[in-house]
Amino acid sequence: MVFRTRRLAAASVAAAAATALVAGCASGSGGSSSGASGDTLTLWTHNAGNSAELDVVKKIIKDFNDSQDKYTVELQSFPQTDYNNSVVAAASARKLPCLLDVDGPNVANWAWGGYLAPIDVTGSEVPVSDQLDSTVGTYQDKLYSFGFYDVSLAFFARKSVLDEHGIRIPTMDRPWTKDEFDAALAKLKKSGKFTYPLEMGTGGSGEWWPYAYSPQLQSFGGDLINRNGYKTASGTLDGKESVEWGNWFRSLVTKGYMAKKSGADPNKDFLAGKSAIQWDGSWNAAKNAEKLGDDLAIIPPVDFGKGPKIGGASWQWAMSSTCSNKDGAQEWLKFSRQTKYFVDYAKATSTIPATNEAATQVEDYQPGGRFAVLVRFAQKYATLRPVTPAYPYISTEFQKAAQDILAGADPKNALGQAAKNIDNNLKTNNNYSG
Repeated sequence: MVFRTRRLAAASVAAAAATALVAGCASGSGGSSSGASGDTLTLWTHNAGNSAELDVVKKIIKDFNDSQDKYTVELQSFPQTDYNNSVVAAASARKLPCLLDVDGPNVANWAWGGYLAPIDVTGSEVPVSDQLDSTVGTYQDKLYSFGFYDVSLAFFARKSVLDEHGIRIPTMDRPWTKDEFDAALAKLKKSGKFTYPLEMGTGGSGEWWPYAYSPQLQSFGGDLINRNGYKTASGTLDGKESVEWGNWFRSLVTKGYMAKKSGADPNKDFLAGKSAIQWDGSWNAAKNAEKLGDDLAIIPPVDFGKGPKIGGASWQWAMSSTCSNKDGAQEWLKFSRQTKYFVDYAKATSTIPATNEAATQVEDYQPGGRFAVLVRFAQKYATLRPVTPAYPYISTEFQKAAQDILAGADPKNALGQAAKNIDNNLKTNNNYSG
């Protein structure tokens, strides 16, 4: 998931990534070679600099290698900022590794582009049908990837602050409406205690923008593209409901409710009391609870008319189309699908387990746990970003339009231009058919 904050190592890590790319290509097409200890399968991950998640990957690899002597999986890790470019470069040279991770929204594009092969993990301990829908990557009715976790967006606030200003603490049964939310922000602004009462991470970049804000657009009734065939964005991204979202989004800045560009660490600012309500991810839930204790309110997304919505899909594991040992790659994928590893990921990364069985083994996410409500958010509100090979282009266009809107551009014009650009991209690529 591109939006997640990573503490990346400095230039030395980037240099190592470049070296890893060369090394990954050296083993030949498909990242599989034969040695004395059996077939060696190369695995790429975006987790360099993210030791918690990387350690789980290393554990699964070690357990797999120790469990049999037919295959050996070798790890190469990249910083997240360099990862996608490395994959694209390797794919162009037909030098992809056998195993790699992929951000959920990119699965359709990578499958269409010929980077990925469909996978078969039948017979593994955890059936794919047991997973959250948002943790499974399909394209044209074929399974291409699966993930061990997802994350959930939520509003975080202090109960004491909301009570002090007479603001109702919403529930899943009664989420805030648009009018309630706007009235709450007006009260908080009027109090004079907050320069900006709302923090929504507008200083972020890349995939954070469609992940964080397009669900709000969808709750208004708009969308990034017409999902009936995925052949046009015009009339949808620039339709009446989408423009209404754009006007509301811009009003958060003009009314002084939200900064046009937030600070470098919006969660730190929220915990310091600089903002009253934060739109943030489940990855910061533990930090918030540690600081605020029972005063922390975990609030569902606002219902802007078409129901509360959040983004769905995070990083998932896949097999490359050029892998010369697909049987071995799928053996690793099957082996990894054990409940204990789903649990390990959740505990290490503070993410939502992809299965109910794993959730019951993670204290914070089991029924009655501190963050069990976040599992329910993911189950009930998660909306996949458009499952089309055009998505990476759509993502870039939406980010630009949303940033332009906050900077003062007319929402109808900004969204209209984005829709035209997306339609041109679709036509250029023959609607990504084939």
